[in-house]
Amino acid sequence: MPRKPRFYQAGVPVHAFQRGHNKEAVFFDDEDYLVYLRCLKESSDKYGCHIHAYVLMTNHVHLLLTPEKSDSISLLFQNIGRHFVPYINKTYQRRGSLWEGRHKGNIIDTENYLFACMRYIEMNPVRANMVNHPAKYRWSSYAANSQGIDNAIIHKHPQYQALALTPAEQQQAYQALFDVKTDKEELELIRSSLHSGTPLGSDKFKQQIEISLGRKVGKNTKGRPIGIKKT
Repeated sequence: MPRKPRFYQAGVPVHAFQRGHNKEAVFFDDEDYLVYLRCLKESSDKYGCHIHAYVLMTNHVHLLLTPEKSDSISLLFQNIGRHFVPYINKTYQRRGSLWEGRHKGNIIDTENYLFACMRYIEMNPVRANMVNHPAKYRWSSYAANSQGIDNAIIHKHPQYQALALTPAEQQQAYQALFDVKTDKEELELIRSSLHSGTPLGSDKFKQQIEISLGRKVGKNTKGRPIGIKKT
């Protein structure tokens, strides 16, 4: 079966996802999460990927990142695999595949869906009933984005910086995202777009991508744009 095409473009954010083989765990101890984050930092610097949000769950990872080149994200995941998989196999005396094939990913309409995807990613531990608030989960970008906790991996997207004049006000505006209950329509739209690789955005956004790529990118169920109201 031929591989599905990637629609990645330089400067366009991507929601990326990778899961453990057979949905099995890929992190077993705190040190494993730290090793992955070091690999992520090294790979993002090496291949030009700006990381805006992430979460490391027991058996999968989510990233929101903007590539400098169309192949930056694929190179990032390949580099992480070359370092992280041997580490896990050696540490736990295991063999074989760690990840379930290639990563999945789809490009994001920044204007309408950037913040929705950031919230979707950082709320993963809450939806999984691991914590009752994203601030209580150590292995995500929530503390950096909402509280200003220093995190060398995170690169603030221009739209995040445009929320307010000062970092403290930006963090306050970002926190407001998590005061709104996420509805099922938004969740399903983000999930289906991610797993199908379909661009997440307005019809105009998809048309612009199709013109740029010179090919069709597919369609998905239309949902409501989610964002932050500026005050």
